Amino acid sequence: MQDKILISTSSFGKCGDKPLKLLHEYNFEIILNPYARKLKPNEIIELGRKCIGIIAGVESLNADVLDSLPRLRCISRCGSGLDNIDLKKAEKLGITIRNTPYGPTRAVAELTIGMIFDVLRQISFRDRGIRNGEWNKEMGFLLKDKKVGILGLGRIGKTVTELLLRLSTQVYGYDINPDFEWVKKYNIKLLSFDDLIKISDILCVHVSFSSDNKHLIGETEFKKMKKDSFLINLSRGGAVDEGALYKMLKNKQLAGAAIDVYEKEPYNGPLKELDNVVLTPHIGSYAKEARRDMEIEAVKNLLDVLK
Repeated sequence: MQDKILISTSSFGKCGDKPLKLLHEYNFEIILNPYARKLKPNEIIELGRKCIGIIAGVESLNADVLDSLPRLRCISRCGSGLDNIDLKKAEKLGITIRNTPYGPTRAVAELTIGMIFDVLRQISFRDRGIRNGEWNKEMGFLLKDKKVGILGLGRIGKTVTELLLRLSTQVYGYDINPDFEWVKKYNIKLLSFDDLIKISDILCVHVSFSSDNKHLIGETEFKKMKKDSFLINLSRGGAVDEGALYKMLKNKQLAGAAIDVYEKEPYNGPLKELDNVVLTPHIGSYAKEARRDMEIEAVKNLLDVLK
């Protein structure tokens, strides 16, 4: 009998068939996500009950789910974040966890830059206007000389910083455990958390999410930001209080925002009502080259554990 592997991500293999070929070489039976969306816990259990491995996306792999997968030996995350997995329960059950921390870095960083240009020049907003029969020419802003705050100087935060420095910006950073050698190399000015929020014309959130920093940016923090500033969030939805963000944008206390991640996905909340926020459906890593490389790495990680 063939060992079974569940691939829970909805887009796996669309950027090239090499990841699937690698699995077939080892004679695994592959179970694909049939729903073309994020799987629900009961669906993971149903599809993965007899599987020894999962190549996972951002679906919830909580304690109840893991308890219901008796043959599971490895979860290989196609992506960097592990907040959707109950790591303590996995360790208790002897399930090995791997991820692809470097795969999405450039893709997320480039989307961050794209979102900054979008909100500054109101590209999406003006596009909507034309489609609605309007011809409104609103003044935007240059990125040149803007003060950009990078909240979280991990792999993605560093890459965003390096890209911004080539665009004549003033980049400031905050991290609880900064890489001082890198900071010195690029002459980045480190600020306190509060000072970074206060000084930034554009605040980019790139923190790793955990229950300890849920709503790291909430009503108190928003009130400290400049009235004409912008928020860009490509970390995790829970890092930003969406209710507080909605109030600030609706009352024009912030100039605008661009959001790619949400507390509940798919997102169907009140931010959709506003014209000063750009919303994308968690596509930070969705660049073909990056996605292909992540999927290959995720398969190799799985094989390293199982073969």
